[in-house]
Amino acid sequence: MCAQLEEGYSHALGNRQVQMIAIGGAIGVGLFLGAGGRLAAAGPALVLSYAVAGLAAFFVMRALGELVLYRPTSGSFVEYAGEFVGPWAAFTSGWMYWINWAFTGIAELTAIATYVNYWAPGFPQWLTALIALVFVLVVNLLSVRVFGELEFWFALLKVLAICAFLVVGLFLVITGANVGGTQAGVANLTAHEGFFPNGFPVVLMSLQAVVFAYASIELVGIAAGETRNPERVMPKAINGVVWRIAVFYVGSIVLLAMVLPWTLYSADESPFVTVFAKLGAPWAADAMNLIVITAATSSCNSGLYSTGRILRAMALKGEAPYFTGNLSSRHVPYGGILMTAAVFLGGVGLFYFVPQRAFDIATAVASLGVITTWGTLVYCQLLLRRTGHRSSFAMPGTPYTNWFTLGFLALVVVLMAFADEDQRVAFFLIPVLAVAIAAGWKVVSSPRRGEGPLR
Repeated sequence: MCAQLEEGYSHALGNRQVQMIAIGGAIGVGLFLGAGGRLAAAGPALVLSYAVAGLAAFFVMRALGELVLYRPTSGSFVEYAGEFVGPWAAFTSGWMYWINWAFTGIAELTAIATYVNYWAPGFPQWLTALIALVFVLVVNLLSVRVFGELEFWFALLKVLAICAFLVVGLFLVITGANVGGTQAGVANLTAHEGFFPNGFPVVLMSLQAVVFAYASIELVGIAAGETRNPERVMPKAINGVVWRIAVFYVGSIVLLAMVLPWTLYSADESPFVTVFAKLGAPWAADAMNLIVITAATSSCNSGLYSTGRILRAMALKGEAPYFTGNLSSRHVPYGGILMTAAVFLGGVGLFYFVPQRAFDIATAVASLGVITTWGTLVYCQLLLRRTGHRSSFAMPGTPYTNWFTLGFLALVVVLMAFADEDQRVAFFLIPVLAVAIAAGWKVVSSPRRGEGPLR
């Protein structure tokens, strides 16, 4: 099966591109766009949400690493679900992943249009979103090498921006500098109504948004099928996610909470823009606006890349439309890419009807896909171990860490029912998605009844 799925792909991604794809997955728009609103809601205790979710993300990545070294494939978790759980699990996880990127892509295109509007308020925002979609579509259709190069530079820009903030923020805290009339320092973690200013439940309710912020870290596993020397490259890329989570996410949130009182942040602007604006650096708004646009474009770019490979893996088994299994002469699965782009285009057409709340609902629904993907990887690794397989890149603490991670993901889903209205909309969509996927599986599996399991 592996040979069939990988036949036709060009193994054009080297260590440099894969490392940066991993970085790009570990630094998403959730940090640049959403951290301000979450700080305003939960206060300094938000760092606990990032730390716990980051620990779960670490175990997910190590489970992915063990599976990738067992069998690298561009079908990633879809193939592993089919092998270790059953064909229905592969079908479910594949379509949930597609739903994740369908909703994420629409939200990201909306974000790009909104932030370009900061510079060109008179330019039609729907046209901005359309131009961005055409750009990432062309990049993905050209070749995997072009995709890898673009992601390399996108990720580099994001890393430089975060590193610049970390250096400036650390300097401000150490020197106790005056920032917008307040003093930076450790005291800001507790000085304004305490570490839990709005209570612990608010911290729990932020977990869904934090999980979305970590979304896409699993993309490096999909890239394994088009990577040279995956046995050497993949462990380095996956291990690198650990310190990126610790430094870029947890470190950034801690510094944001220490540089300024949490009460000065809001959901209306990036917290990084808030800090530099309070420092009296007006150019920072333009610089961070560019970073946010880059991050959103990178997310759309990655979404088309990953869903193209996943849909092809499913199409070869008759579980996705036939045309999504087609490869171009440049070894690109253009059918799946075009299908996802068509959904993005529908989002552009509805742009005028997508206010801020719709963006939040889209990210909440997308989180359901992320949780499904993570749970699939962790459970498949658990089943792999039960076969007696041993790896040189073993997941630490298995099976206990597997059950911890699965329990955490289940908790996030349950909490969505008690969170804000946007998360509740996504939660109550779960039965609808379950019925739709069950109906789809019945349709694609009925001709094969009596033939045994799909292989």
